[in-house]
Amino acid sequence: MRRIALIAASGLVLASCPVLAQSTLLLPTDNRALFDHPAEFFQFVDRDFEGAKTTPWEGGQFGFVRDPRRIGSRIAYARFHEGLDIKPLQRDAKGNPQDEVRAIADGVVVYAAAAANLSNYGRYIVVKHDWGEGPFCSLYAHLRESRVAAGQKVKAGTTLGMLGYTGSGIDQRRAHVHVELNLFLSSRFDAWHAANFSTPNHHGVYNGLNLIGLDLQALYLARNKNTAITAVEALRATESGYRVAVPSNAAMEIVKNYPWLLDGPRPAGGAASWEVTFSRWGLPLAVKTSNMVVSQPTVTWVKDAGIPHYTQTRGCVTGSGSSGKLTAEGLNFVKLLCGWF
Repeated sequence: MRRIALIAASGLVLASCPVLAQSTLLLPTDNRALFDHPAEFFQFVDRDFEGAKTTPWEGGQFGFVRDPRRIGSRIAYARFHEGLDIKPLQRDAKGNPQDEVRAIADGVVVYAAAAANLSNYGRYIVVKHDWGEGPFCSLYAHLRESRVAAGQKVKAGTTLGMLGYTGSGIDQRRAHVHVELNLFLSSRFDAWHAANFSTPNHHGVYNGLNLIGLDLQALYLARNKNTAITAVEALRATESGYRVAVPSNAAMEIVKNYPWLLDGPRPAGGAASWEVTFSRWGLPLAVKTSNMVVSQPTVTWVKDAGIPHYTQTRGCVTGSGSSGKLTAEGLNFVKLLCGWF
């Protein structure tokens, strides 16, 4: 989502590795207002807070931008939004959006939802990108229709479908495409899902729970200033939120998929545990070996933001101040990401 360096074709050249140097990172629609008129770019949310009903566009951004809560003299936003909600530019006489949704980069369609009523995403598509640094997956949600199928190769700018308002909680007024850029968590997701949910998994390994989002908004903004910035470099610039030690017998598929996450060499004789650094929303930022002995995933550090940890970690860490512990939800998430199940 950019202007300026987006040029007329909306392409930003990724230049720091051989694969990225030949590809582009595009906006998924013709809406280019991110840089100069963000209120015209992000779709608003309906908010009812302390008796005031508003429609702030800020709620369509990436990050902790939803569900405000007053904590003492502060207002904290407890609900995390993992993508960018981009409003349509074109509507027909009945108010239905007419915008095409396009691939943000070259890749392969790995999933196209068969129906619109099986997920909060509504009808959604996942495209996998090979940038030479492990699998990155872009996701496009709330589509009115899909025009591609799994297995299809696409180029940056290929039309994937039409912007719509499928999925729970979205009406015609708030029609938008929700776009994410994610890391892939586990090829054993089906087993993890079966152990934690009684409902069926309709989406296989490309269920949204098995994808964790990078700050795509920050990536676009950074690349507007420096087109050589890569997704990995943007991830490494992300602020740490908490760290968790995990028993050494964890599968750690995340490191196999993204070896650049490993901070330092693996000791020849093995280690007692792995220590994973997460962003506030659970994006893995670094993994290193540790001599700490743990019997299950354990919080070793959490950033003190002056508010309860629960409200700033997507409910994964509880407590306050300098100490914290994983909630049941947080433990299950770490198990999935680290393959400790």
